[in-house]
Amino acid sequence: MNDSLQKVLKRLHYPLEILLTCVRWYVAYPLSLRHIEEMMQERGVFVDHTTIHRWALKILPVLAAAFRRRKRLVGNSWRMDETYVLVGGQWKYLYRAVDRDGATVDFLLTANAI
Repeated sequence: MNDSLQKVLKRLHYPLEILLTCVRWYVAYPLSLRHIEEMMQERGVFVDHTTIHRWALKILPVLAAAFRRRKRLVGNSWRMDETYVLVGGQWKYLYRAVDRDGATVDFLLTANAI
């Protein structure tokens, strides 16, 4: 485990699985902190929504930095493509960056053009 992540987790009293599950739900899904609190109570874990928020504020910058370091490098040659695609009967704006080998470097799909 990353040293900076271990420093952040050292003073937290809940098990790591519970902590990371709450933070993951908060980031990955459109759930409020109170919804996550209720979901954890249904599973027998009693944690306050403000505690989950404090966890997110402490852990997310450390995780973002760790993921950024592990992100693979993009070569000198890459191409960007912008287009509109039909998704579920509605036109959406698609931006996509592709490297020399054809691997997607980044993409963005929105309802409107930026």
